[in-house]
Amino acid sequence: MSTYKFASNDYPTLGVEIELNLVDAESFALRSAIEPILARIPEGLKGSVKPELMQCYLEINTGVCRDVRDVEIDLTRKIRAVQKAAAELGLRLFWSGTHPFSPWHAQEVTRNERYEGLVELLQDSARRMVTFGLHVHVGVDSGDKAIMICDRIMNHLPTLLALSTNSPFWNGRNTGLHSQRVKVMEGLPTAGLPPLMRNWSEYMWLLNHMVETGFIKTIREIWWDVRPHHNFGTVEIRICDMPHDLASVLSLTALIQCLVYDLSEEIDRGIYQFGCHPMMVKQNKWRACRSGLDAQLVDPISLKAEPARRVVRGLVERLTDIAKTLHCDDYLGLIPEQLDRPTGAERQLAHFERHGDLAAVVQTMLAESTL
Repeated sequence: MSTYKFASNDYPTLGVEIELNLVDAESFALRSAIEPILARIPEGLKGSVKPELMQCYLEINTGVCRDVRDVEIDLTRKIRAVQKAAAELGLRLFWSGTHPFSPWHAQEVTRNERYEGLVELLQDSARRMVTFGLHVHVGVDSGDKAIMICDRIMNHLPTLLALSTNSPFWNGRNTGLHSQRVKVMEGLPTAGLPPLMRNWSEYMWLLNHMVETGFIKTIREIWWDVRPHHNFGTVEIRICDMPHDLASVLSLTALIQCLVYDLSEEIDRGIYQFGCHPMMVKQNKWRACRSGLDAQLVDPISLKAEPARRVVRGLVERLTDIAKTLHCDDYLGLIPEQLDRPTGAERQLAHFERHGDLAAVVQTMLAESTL
C-alpha cells in the first residue's frame, strides 16, 4: 500500500490555478491552440502555463505566495505574457466557466498519454470536460488538519459557488443554470462533494483501496470540490467557476484563505463542530448552481433559508479581523462591493438579452476582463 506524506506548512500560504478559454479573436469560438501558445511564452513561465485535457484551454499557476498581493503580482505578470502570445496567434483569453456556444464534442484532446488514457477510460464523461475553474490552495500544518478542514468547509462550498457562478450557457443554449460547469463536473466518477473522513489515515485507506480495486490509477484522479494535496501541504478548494475577471479571482482567494485559516484556528482551539448532513450541503450546492447569488441557502443549524448575498456578507464580517492578520483586508473588502454588481453568469445573461448573439456575449465579456 502507498503512503503519502503530507508536506506541512506553518503558514496559510497560497497557490492559485486559473483555467482560461482560448478563443479566436474574430469568431470568438474556441480554438485548439495550446501547442503554439506554449511555444511562444517566455522560457521562465513554461512551468506555470500548462496544457489541460483539451487543446482549447490552458492553466496558469502561481508560485507559492504568502498573501493575496503576491498572488496579484504573480498572476498579472503571467496573464499578460500569455495574452501577448495569444494575440500573436489571433487568440484571446476568455474568462468563463464554460464557453457559450462552441460544442464540446468538436474539441481536440491534448496529445498526452495521461489525457488520452482518461478519455479512453471515461469516454464522453471526459470529452465533455470543456469547463474552466478556479482552484485555490491554502497551506495547513498536518494531514489530519487538512482532512478536518475539508469536512468543516463543506457547508461553505455552496456560498463560494454562488459568488463565482459564471457558466450559464452550454453548446449554444441557455441552460437555466448559473453554473452549468458544476453539473458537467459531477459527471465524473470521483467528482462532486467529498465523503466525510475522520483523519489522514482514513483518507490513505480510501485512496489505496480505490487504486487496488482499479477505480482510479493515481491520486490525481480524485476531482472533489475540496481535497487535500499532500505534495503541497494544502487544502485545495475546487468548486468555483472561473470568475469573469482578476479582481473577482483575488477577492475569492482572500475569502478562501481567511476561511481556511479561521477553521484551522477553530480546530486548534477545540471548537466543537456542529454536524451538517451532506444532503443539506448537496441541496445548497444545487441552489447555488441554479440561481447563483439569488439562491436561498439553508443554514444547517437553524434550518432557516437566507439569501446568498446575506450569507456572503455575514461570512465577510466574520473574517474581517482575520483578513487584517493575513494582510488581505483590501481584497476581502472588495466582496461587499461585488455583491452590489452582477455575477459573471448574470453579466453573460444580460449581454445575451441585449445583443441576442452568443458571440457578442464573448466579445463583451472579453472587453471586461483583459488586463
